[in-house]
Amino acid sequence: MTERMNPDRKRPVALVTGATSGIGRATAFKLASDGFLMLVHGRDDARGAETVKLIEADGGFAHFVRADLTNPEDVTRLAEQAGDAEVLVNNAGMSWFGPTADLDVSTFDRLFAGNVRASYQLVAALAPKMAARGIGSIISVDSMSGTVGLAGGAAYGATKAALSAMSRAWAAEFSPAGVRVNTVAPGPVFSEGASPARIEVLGSTTLLGRGAQVEEIAEVIAFLASPRASYITGARIPVDGGRTAV
Repeated sequence: MTERMNPDRKRPVALVTGATSGIGRATAFKLASDGFLMLVHGRDDARGAETVKLIEADGGFAHFVRADLTNPEDVTRLAEQAGDAEVLVNNAGMSWFGPTADLDVSTFDRLFAGNVRASYQLVAALAPKMAARGIGSIISVDSMSGTVGLAGGAAYGATKAALSAMSRAWAAEFSPAGVRVNTVAPGPVFSEGASPARIEVLGSTTLLGRGAQVEEIAEVIAFLASPRASYITGARIPVDGGRTAV
């Protein structure tokens, strides 16, 4: 699929999951401006088309790929479409916050399917190809909730902690062949779907006293995807205003 999308083979390909809103969308814009052909993943065709249009209006190149990451067959097809992607950003995921006793088993399973299993599937499909070529960068989006205990965030935090644990193992497995694997762990971020009031409260607990903008997270992800981060692998980088530092 990527051969047809990128016939001259001169432009490196980056797949960003959950790229039609929030951190994922900002990351897609940034990577496109850095010269990547973007595979914009999402579940909504209209938002996907809008994201691609905005990237192209800014001189970039992008294609939308639709997939439900809780469906293993969809994830397999997404990996096939990504082909020989040089960069994979595992950003997509659902969140759920509330009393532990209120979380039903079905929602718990969907959390782990979309936030953990899908990333595992994509890495299993794409990382060996990167290793065979001797180049690649995989960045997964953790969260401060993967480290800090937040009331009501047990299951969500567990999915994020799992991403970082897997990333460390993937670094050990694939980095000797030239594939860098890292994790970015944002703190409170103002983005679609997040309650502004909640982000304000959480932001006030950081050393900088505020929540982040999505572009601030995207800058770090893009850095890790670039040759400027050529000696960084196996790292978990907090981008949380110092919330987990002290």
